[in-house]
Amino acid sequence: MALRTAGRQSLVDTVVDQLRAQLTGGDWAVGDRIPTEHELAEQLGVGRNTVREAVRVLVHAGLLESRQGNGTFVRSTADPSAVLQGIRAAGTLDVLELRVALEAEAARLAAERRDTADMVALRGALRSLREQGDRAADADMAFHMGVVQATHNPAFIEVYRFFSVQVHESLITSLRDEEMPPIDLDTHEALVDAIESGDPAAAEHTVRELLRKPLEAVRAVTARRSSARE
Repeated sequence: MALRTAGRQSLVDTVVDQLRAQLTGGDWAVGDRIPTEHELAEQLGVGRNTVREAVRVLVHAGLLESRQGNGTFVRSTADPSAVLQGIRAAGTLDVLELRVALEAEAARLAAERRDTADMVALRGALRSLREQGDRAADADMAFHMGVVQATHNPAFIEVYRFFSVQVHESLITSLRDEEMPPIDLDTHEALVDAIESGDPAAAEHTVRELLRKPLEAVRAVTARRSSARE
């Protein structure tokens, strides 16, 4: 394994970047044990404490796994930070299209699996949304997170929670733009009713209708502003 020798500046960050490049570049496969701290320190020309800290960063990122007494092993070669950067680079239209895919299925599952506690939470989120008004990004985000939580699918919930950072930023941007429509409060209520009645098809249809209006608005605004620049 040939790694560049790290420079004197930002040593931990440099080592993190180099090890991440080795992982995502396929130098190590999932399940492989990486070289010891001593070996990596010699190869990089840095101290073992620097290597230890860099490895700790990659363990927290989910790329490496430290096994007491056995060494450090490759857990994943897909860098979560790269996924986050890709999502953060997405535009409002991109985010809305992905929301349709995720939230339509979430609504279906919620209608099948919701319990009394879920409905109390959703009714409360809807009430807060109405009280805060049709431009309240925080309240809208909390409502949709409540729908996803009603799926009782831990994987779905974690994926959406990860994605929700960009959803929230997109909502803030859109709701500050007077050319974009406000939150459709009545359709949000219809979604809660569909979930409560246990009707998956109606819940999915309502989410698609809920997101259709902002999708059409974004497409229209984008086209209009693009024409104006020409």
